Amino acid sequence: MRTRLSDEVRVTGARLPRVVLASAAVGILTGAIVSLFEYLTVDVFLDHVLSLPLWAQTIAPGLGLVLAAAALRWPGRKATPGTSDEYIRAFHERRPDIPLRQLPGKLMAGVATIGLGGSLGLEGPSIYAGATVGHRLQRSLGGIFRRDESKVLLTAGAAAGVAAIFRAPATGVMFALESPYRDDFARRALLPALLASASGYLAFAAILGTEPVFPRLGTTERNLNLAALMGGAIMGLVAGLAARGYAWLVREAKGLGRRVPLSWRLVGAGIVLAGLVVLSNGLFDDPVTLGPGLEAVTWLTSSDHSVWLIAAIFAIQLTATMTTIAGGGTGGLFIPLAVQGIIMGSFIGQLVGEPSTSLYPILGLAAFLGAGYRAPIAAVMFVAESTGASPYVVPALIAAAMSQLVAGTSSVASYQRSERLGHVESRLQLPITSALSTDVLTVPSDATAAEFVYVHALGTRERAVAVVDNGVYVGICALDHLSGIDREAWDTTLVGDIMATDLPTGRPSWTFRDAMEAMDSAAVDLLAITDRDGGFIGVIRADDIVKLDEILDETGG
Repeated sequence: MRTRLSDEVRVTGARLPRVVLASAAVGILTGAIVSLFEYLTVDVFLDHVLSLPLWAQTIAPGLGLVLAAAALRWPGRKATPGTSDEYIRAFHERRPDIPLRQLPGKLMAGVATIGLGGSLGLEGPSIYAGATVGHRLQRSLGGIFRRDESKVLLTAGAAAGVAAIFRAPATGVMFALESPYRDDFARRALLPALLASASGYLAFAAILGTEPVFPRLGTTERNLNLAALMGGAIMGLVAGLAARGYAWLVREAKGLGRRVPLSWRLVGAGIVLAGLVVLSNGLFDDPVTLGPGLEAVTWLTSSDHSVWLIAAIFAIQLTATMTTIAGGGTGGLFIPLAVQGIIMGSFIGQLVGEPSTSLYPILGLAAFLGAGYRAPIAAVMFVAESTGASPYVVPALIAAAMSQLVAGTSSVASYQRSERLGHVESRLQLPITSALSTDVLTVPSDATAAEFVYVHALGTRERAVAVVDNGVYVGICALDHLSGIDREAWDTTLVGDIMATDLPTGRPSWTFRDAMEAMDSAAVDLLAITDRDGGFIGVIRADDIVKLDEILDETGG
């Protein structure tokens, strides 16, 4: 065992330089792609939309959703609007697959959605672009990189995408490593993600510069005091509870795609977004709902506002984001969460009598973003990198930690898992179809015990056989069932008289864990798998699970 372990360490060490170099290449290419994506989205389209007359601004978001749907259907080859969710989904798959042919359509959909005023973030398509680049590099150079290294480059690409679009390399690393799990950390990809994030940021900065994402949020107190720490705890409690509701709204908005036809969603979303533009222009003298929400932050920091106007902009911005999601828009939720957190923090700051400092907006950003994505470290790192308010890092940590405690298991990410599973646990999560035997010999209930022994048991070297009549499962007959029957009576005893009919059966949708629990409860090593009507499909054996585990170990699956 010691020799095998040392060999594995040497192999990993020998392969590490090529993975790290590949991660740097992924970062550079991702940074270039994200630079072009942001330039088209913000500089070419969104800035132009913000300069249009009000009537044109009202129809722009709805038009963007229509163009996004077209881009996903044709250039994207019927791709879904998912972006960062697709990265998390691929991360958890045994054989990750992010089709390169869908990348242009997804990016075009992101440009259309956000560039024409949809209330989603640019980081979603950026993460998708980076993950696609990393995955494709591994697939294209399959002779150099192993299949299990695909997730490393996948994560490195996602980190580079976040680092580039936010001008925040450390945030890119933390978010890419934290986001696949709610309560865990993808540590194996740390070094490649660090290098990819740095190179992606440098490539982006070389093209578009390093202008911060958020403007200064107010005056910054330089002294860390008890009031700031208490503010962090209060803000974390409020944001954690709010994040639960936000995650529920996101799930409901995404669920409309499965329940409502696209044409109806496009019409409804276009009307709602147009109304929000008119409403926000009337209330705030600015169409703050257009784009990811940075216009709302600019309005918020321009002067002092009443608590009711702050509450109104929170509700309007929330409605705009959910409507864009429901309409099939392509984009991320990182920036919308951050913006909503800033607005929420400003609201709390007004209530507690601290409207002029940046404390509560920054704490709201950290708490709400961390709870929404279940990525507290990335949220706090984003605070430090994007706002420059380093004195508030400790209160922000308290706010992020408190929000995690009260947010429960809610998350805006569809494919996020609670934590990484160990070797045994991960095997138990596999579907039983991985080891299901369907081409098995069965015995009818009207066969004799002698036929069962000589034809069905000894002939196939099985101690237990499924009893099936006309395709319907009726029980299990085992050699143990003959222990109390004389040999002379085997020719007259029917299988139907001695079979066990009270044993559990499984379903094709079960996992190995479900099957093992059922077999353990009945003290058997064979489980019949049937459909809902009792139709026989096959059997799963305890030995099959053990053999599959050995095969997966040998193939690195």
